[in-house]
Amino acid sequence: MSPLPPLTDVLATARVVALPLATRFRGIRTREAVVFEGPEGWTEFSPFVEYDDAEAATWLAAALEFGWHPAPPPVRTSVLVNATVPAVTASEVEGVLARFDGCRTAKVKVAEAGQVLADDVARVRAVRAAMGPEGRVRIDANGGWNVDEAERAVHALAEFDLEYIEQPCAEVEELAELRERIGYLDIPIAADESVRKASDPLRVARAGAADLLVIKAQPLGGVRAALAIVAEAGLPAVVSSALDTSVGLSMGLALASALPDLEFDCGLGTAALFTEDVVASPLRPQGGALSMTRASPTTASLDRVEASADRRDWWLQRLTRCYRLREADLTRG
Repeated sequence: MSPLPPLTDVLATARVVALPLATRFRGIRTREAVVFEGPEGWTEFSPFVEYDDAEAATWLAAALEFGWHPAPPPVRTSVLVNATVPAVTASEVEGVLARFDGCRTAKVKVAEAGQVLADDVARVRAVRAAMGPEGRVRIDANGGWNVDEAERAVHALAEFDLEYIEQPCAEVEELAELRERIGYLDIPIAADESVRKASDPLRVARAGAADLLVIKAQPLGGVRAALAIVAEAGLPAVVSSALDTSVGLSMGLALASALPDLEFDCGLGTAALFTEDVVASPLRPQGGALSMTRASPTTASLDRVEASADRRDWWLQRLTRCYRLREADLTRG
């Protein structure tokens, strides 16, 4: 394991930012993050605010790796990406999709708290109508259904020719049971939270509970750790973001560009959901793709999205605590 850079070096360039969203996503209207610069370039630490320090420390490991160590060699220079449709009303779907230039695939959020299956059906129907018969439509429940609810939802949504269903249920055993129940429909199941939030990210593959993995660089501890998980799991993978700034998306791009095989469009177009970003030219889809690049914030862009003083203090204290956890892990060997 590589030694940590000095905490003073990490904090020296750290900027805490708050990016406004065009529409509510995951229950928030603003996405907060810390960006800082290492020898290899700018990097990002942005675990969601509800995560505890132990989980967030893994995100810091990814940020430090990306800032202080060269990325693996790329095998492609651009990555096809999907549009992401939050749990909006059907009437809002076209406006959301318009932000994603040329994307042939759309991922639609479903199973939102406070909504019902009819809302999901209406939203997915609107997405399918907008994408046309050749477009690809996948849904993401973020583990929001039990097995019976998921089976009922899949039957209600199957008419829209789903590419796959992402994390319909929370538990690995539930995914395995659902996969068996709906096998005749030939709709693949993708695992996200069962990989990135699991103590054993390979368990879902060993249990035969998913057909593919959704992987994210920060939650898995970095680009190399994510590549190793995919290699050992032996399943196709989709690289996705965690609603990152363009700096964090650069980390996701480094992961996607290094994967030996990349069958599915990746969820790295989410900068299109922001109305501001940390760079002058955000990493938004052009012709349905992102070119392999590393985002470098400008002072003006950082100033424009600077978080309040109290939020800055909160994030830097959190970063420091997570650094100490990583330091302790290294000491234990």
